Amino acid sequence: MAAKILDGRALAKTMREELRQNIRQFIEQTGAPPTITVVRVHGDPSSERYLRTIQKSCTDIGIIFQERLLHANATQEMLEHTVRGVSKDDTVDAVLLHLPLPPGFDAKAAIAHLDPMKDVDGVHPQNAGLLSQERPRFVPNTPAGGMELLKRNGIELYGKRITVIGRSNVVGKPMALMLMQEDATVTICHRATVDLARSVRDAEILVTAAGAPHLVTGDMVTPGVVVIDFGINVLEDGSVVGDVHYPSVSQVASAITPVPGGTGPVTNVLLLRNVLWAAQLRRG
Repeated sequence: MAAKILDGRALAKTMREELRQNIRQFIEQTGAPPTITVVRVHGDPSSERYLRTIQKSCTDIGIIFQERLLHANATQEMLEHTVRGVSKDDTVDAVLLHLPLPPGFDAKAAIAHLDPMKDVDGVHPQNAGLLSQERPRFVPNTPAGGMELLKRNGIELYGKRITVIGRSNVVGKPMALMLMQEDATVTICHRATVDLARSVRDAEILVTAAGAPHLVTGDMVTPGVVVIDFGINVLEDGSVVGDVHYPSVSQVASAITPVPGGTGPVTNVLLLRNVLWAAQLRRG
């Protein structure tokens, strides 16, 4: 039996309409729309496409979008100065430092200059610490999108054996923390994991955030597994695939996110929702 598709596009559409109403009410109450400023260093064309998508979404839903673009030859000092400047700007409700940065930049040093109350991607150490203490404020939007898909599709997390492949600060680690806070039993795998197949086979829910195309195949998973695939991998022919081999895994799993069209659309809406929340926190 083919797996249930955890359709991120359909869920994102529903969430966007919910958010649109909330933003309209906020503007009526405060007299001004929420604002976000994105700080970006010129480089990757795919980043440009992503930001244009975010800009269009902001404009459509009633959020003011601004961008501070630094040239590729900008220095670390210039980047940090820009991040500090927009963080202190009283006309800006939310700040997004677009990651990853080009080679030669220190992302952690730049992130430290973000105002944690405007950090709508949850990357500042203060927000990461609050998440680890089960007092989340802003959490990274990508794993939050995965959690939204699981919960809105009625997938039980309590007591489940869950394997997370990947331990990045923006996906794997926060996803594992959020799952543990739902009383799941979580195993984290990474490049040094000796027997990955064993951990994959043991999972009732599998989360992949490795950035490795077709890392997991259908013969590796237990029948009935639920799969959340955060992988975005571009093959030589230009096609986009996840970390799991969708054709084979979808024949074994009970539910699975497609790539594209799974976690990505929900992630984008959660970013917009955090912009509204940041504005509400600032303006009361």
